[in-house]
Amino acid sequence: MATGDYTVLDLELTGHVATITLNRPERLNALNTTLSLEFHNALDEVADNPDIRAVIITGAGRGFCSGADVGQMQNTLEGQGQGPTPLQRSSGMPAGVSELTPHLRRIPQPVIAAVNGVAAGGGLGVVLASDIRVASEAARFSCVFIRRSLVPDSSVSYTLPKLVGFGNAMEMALTGNVYDAQWALEKGLVNKVVPTERLLEEAMELAQTIASNPPIVVRSTKKLLYKREVDLEEIYPVERAANGPSANSEDRREAVRSFMEKRQPVYKGR
Repeated sequence: MATGDYTVLDLELTGHVATITLNRPERLNALNTTLSLEFHNALDEVADNPDIRAVIITGAGRGFCSGADVGQMQNTLEGQGQGPTPLQRSSGMPAGVSELTPHLRRIPQPVIAAVNGVAAGGGLGVVLASDIRVASEAARFSCVFIRRSLVPDSSVSYTLPKLVGFGNAMEMALTGNVYDAQWALEKGLVNKVVPTERLLEEAMELAQTIASNPPIVVRSTKKLLYKREVDLEEIYPVERAANGPSANSEDRREAVRSFMEKRQPVYKGR
């Protein structure tokens, strides 16, 4: 059963399980202003529904989520159009890409990321902020921020080392390379890898197993296991400040322009 009023996102209920599907397949589900806002609204809708006991997040088409929309980023850097963060949800809370990761941790239901394709940048942040991660054999992971002249944000600076270890996190963050599903499994980034055609079936089985347990205890368990973790709300301003020195740099504009023009960037350190 579909629910909510969404244009670039699908929210489906199957029993006590909600499936959120990011639906901009032509852009590998890149998070523009509209998708980011709708994602937040869907999480609010899920959190407010006591009948929902588990949540699956996946992407339409061949991508999970390629992160913030670089086309929109370019318009912002060139002084055209609106950036992805100014919109506010009906609750008055910010609706930007970086705020998605603490929002995922904040909702009471366990979240399963069903990673069907590329998860990069802020999309990687969504994967890491989920409670359980199931990847298809086609899944790919990239801490691509550095190739956009950015430091890791979307709480990735905190969640990535926690899962894959400091050295692997440094490698991912400093290279921006793409890693396959088997590498992700070996490093602990995902819980399991399954054939592509069985991804949603596996995620749903896992979600239904969780949903069959006592709902109050499930919610309490999620909260308890994160009790000793830092509040991801605290990471966002630290990441934002770290991005400050390069915010208006020539290299930042070159990073975005070269991506849009499909060429190798030439950085000048200014």
